[in-house]
Amino acid sequence: MTQHTTIRRAPRSDQLLPEVLRTALALAATGVPVLPLRRGKVPFGNCVDCTDLACGGRPNMRTTGPCQCPRPCHGWAAATTNPDVLTSTPWATAWQRAVAVAYHPGGAGLTVVDLDDAAALAWARESLPATRVVPTTRGEHWIYRGTMPSHNGVRPGVDIKSTMAYARHRGPGTGLLAALPDTVHALAARAPAPARPAPITVPRSNGGPCPHRSPAFLERGIAMAEQQITAARSAVHATVYRTFLAVLSTHGRCGCLTDAHVTRLFTAAQTKGESARHCTDAWTNARTKLGM
Repeated sequence: MTQHTTIRRAPRSDQLLPEVLRTALALAATGVPVLPLRRGKVPFGNCVDCTDLACGGRPNMRTTGPCQCPRPCHGWAAATTNPDVLTSTPWATAWQRAVAVAYHPGGAGLTVVDLDDAAALAWARESLPATRVVPTTRGEHWIYRGTMPSHNGVRPGVDIKSTMAYARHRGPGTGLLAALPDTVHALAARAPAPARPAPITVPRSNGGPCPHRSPAFLERGIAMAEQQITAARSAVHATVYRTFLAVLSTHGRCGCLTDAHVTRLFTAAQTKGESARHCTDAWTNARTKLGM
């Protein structure tokens, strides 16, 4: 974890530590790199300049944003096993506000197959070897020994979290760890590109230029939408949906909205922890709401 000066360790009494921090320290002691999550399953910015990701940092992405920290201070790259860092300032403040513990599977030599619905679970039971299983809100995490690049949406309801990703810790689970099977590697090799809906094309009146839009107007609208998503501190799912709805209602019927614009919106949402599938669902729901 990044600090701009020498780490100042907070006073420690295990009995007085938040439960999430006690869990994190126990995991770290077994060699699992951990980090705190705030509401919305989003990491904190843990240096002074990046508190609440004020720097515009990009959690759960392959880069850690534009901040100038000497080392990564948020997202998967901030996960650590060092108890002195975990109990230092400003980490101690983050743990007081944290709602959950996350860990970096790749840093622990693990891969998590995140199964998000009943169909995905049925597929896993037929196709994957038994291993340690951890129940989640909507499905299960199947945890394997071994690492690989992370991929979202390798098949419906299935994400792979290993290197350069974090997973929420939901308990020890049951079963013995099995070796990462070739089946999971093959899924990633065949993984489609992140889903991005095609731009909406609506015939313009009289076949001429758009009568009520301009490139500058559209650019301002997309930039404002990106800013609104990035600034969300809670209710990220709802914010993404409302923002998509606003963009589509203003810019979606004249044919000026391109795939590049949509990609920018999806990227902004994914920096806040949204999956490609959730982005696609929010976009589809917004179009349906508007009758598009």
